[in-house]
Amino acid sequence: MSQKIDNLRNNLQTKLNAIAGQLNTVKTHLEDSSKEAKTTIDTKLEAAKAKIEAKKQEIADAKTKLEERVEAKKTEVESQIADWKAKRESKKLASRADRAEDYAAAAIVFAFAAVEEAEVAILEAVAARMDAEAE
Repeated sequence: MSQKIDNLRNNLQTKLNAIAGQLNTVKTHLEDSSKEAKTTIDTKLEAAKAKIEAKKQEIADAKTKLEERVEAKKTEVESQIADWKAKRESKKLASRADRAEDYAAAAIVFAFAAVEEAEVAILEAVAARMDAEAE
């Protein structure tokens, strides 16, 4: 049992580390943006937009999972879970755990997508400021 928990923790930690790495990349891009030429900013902006476009389906799937989980949570009553525990209905409890893990994974995908969208927004803001100052 603890092996499953360790695997889940390690899997989620790996995904969170990836998000942290992406945030550091965005931070570096922001710090470097004032030193870069407009063409470099535009190139990075197009690459960031392409990255988001390529992940649209994954993002949509994650959003669907998040919405499904919210609906499932509404129907899962604490007394029902307590009843499953009391009756030792391990299949139902395991299924609930699987759904919770899927929700956590989907939330991480959604968070990662938000970071990527933030990168696009930052690059667009820098490009817009460069345009304004060029006039």
